[in-house]
Amino acid sequence: MTTSYDAIVIGSGQAGPFLAVRLAQAGLKTALVEREHLGGTCVNDGCTPTKTLVASARTAHVARRAGDYGVRIGGAVSVDMKAVKSRKDRVVAASVEGLTKWIAATPNLTLLWGHARFTGPHAIEVDGATIEADKIFINVGGRAVLPTWPGIADVPVLTNTSMMAVDTLPEHLVVAGGSYIGLEFAQMYRRFGSRVTVVEYGDRLIAREDREVSREVQQILEREGVSFHFSVHCAKVTPGDGGRGVRISLNAGGTAHELEGSHLLAAVGRRPNTDDLGLDKAGIATDARGYVTVDDELRTNVPGVWALGDVNGRGAFTHTSFNDHQIVADNLLHGATRRVSDRITAYALFIDPPLGRVGMTEAEVRARGRPALVGTMPMTRVGRAKERGETQGFMKVLVDAGSERILGASLLGIEGDEIVHSLLDVMAADASYKVIERAVHIHPTVSELIPTLLGQLKPLEAAP
Repeated sequence: MTTSYDAIVIGSGQAGPFLAVRLAQAGLKTALVEREHLGGTCVNDGCTPTKTLVASARTAHVARRAGDYGVRIGGAVSVDMKAVKSRKDRVVAASVEGLTKWIAATPNLTLLWGHARFTGPHAIEVDGATIEADKIFINVGGRAVLPTWPGIADVPVLTNTSMMAVDTLPEHLVVAGGSYIGLEFAQMYRRFGSRVTVVEYGDRLIAREDREVSREVQQILEREGVSFHFSVHCAKVTPGDGGRGVRISLNAGGTAHELEGSHLLAAVGRRPNTDDLGLDKAGIATDARGYVTVDDELRTNVPGVWALGDVNGRGAFTHTSFNDHQIVADNLLHGATRRVSDRITAYALFIDPPLGRVGMTEAEVRARGRPALVGTMPMTRVGRAKERGETQGFMKVLVDAGSERILGASLLGIEGDEIVHSLLDVMAADASYKVIERAVHIHPTVSELIPTLLGQLKPLEAAP
């Protein structure tokens, strides 16, 4: 027997539930299919839990620095990892509970549990039952991949997902991967009290950023005791002594090293969850990496089928996934013509201090070959940062010399992940940088230095 719906949403990450509710509220009989847990990566093992853990780690870090602020703590600062995990679990549970109640209270919306697989362009099997709809939306997300090291299958390997179950303090955490996820965990667990070593294939951290950003991030983490190995190759893994932990033999920059770790965390990348979705039965096209190919309005090659979130390769963040649902819903329900290419790239690295990023890097601006202006300012010049005793990092903004439009910014410093939105909003308004340069900001704040920074723009010189 086949059950018919007007719309089917597969997956309950950041795009799925919001789109499903909007479709149901518009009068469409809608099914939301989820195989594991509501909320997807963000709520269960991504943004929500990790930022909760980051908050606990920062509290421990600030407590250890209490003496710098004239505050005396009687005794050493310690971390109760079971209590840390319990707090994280409560925050996650509250988010899932709220999402569950919202979905249950929405008329025209049915939640189906099970693994969805296409059996045709508009037919899906969910644990033996068949459902169909003229409109289908794929929001199945992605998962972590493991390093292709010999022996990796013979040792326990943690990912961002399995790390959420850890309630003890790793003695020595080895992080494979020096990018965004890996660095957040590296600093977090160093602050909890673990010894931490990061091994990276490339010659620097977060390779998509400008070199000065990579260098400063590395120095921030090294000051806290995180160790690094770069240009890693010929790595192989074996169980540690007595079968506990891991032993990693590697070559880093031409020098042989052997690491003994109690835990190994893989943070080398992610892949889309498309390999067990039956896309071939529906004729839905994917690229060489398995991402569902979509056009600028997130439509697949099959009419009436869309792909949203991490699975389409058009963004790897919660906010881009959420924006995907906005694009699809507004275009479908309200006759809008919103496009993926209209959004401005923006994201953050949630170490402490955080990196707020928007638009182009300096390398990308140079590649355009057009005259540009640049302004930089160390956080040591920011009064609020000095008052807080947190002066690491710098701010950099790039502007088109002709149009006066902001091209991009890297704000690595206290509250950089919040301040960056003042620039993002001006960019979204397609306004001159002088709009914010002439604005009167509140003192004393970090944001008040953005007009000052824009007031000292200089021509971007040729690369050395």
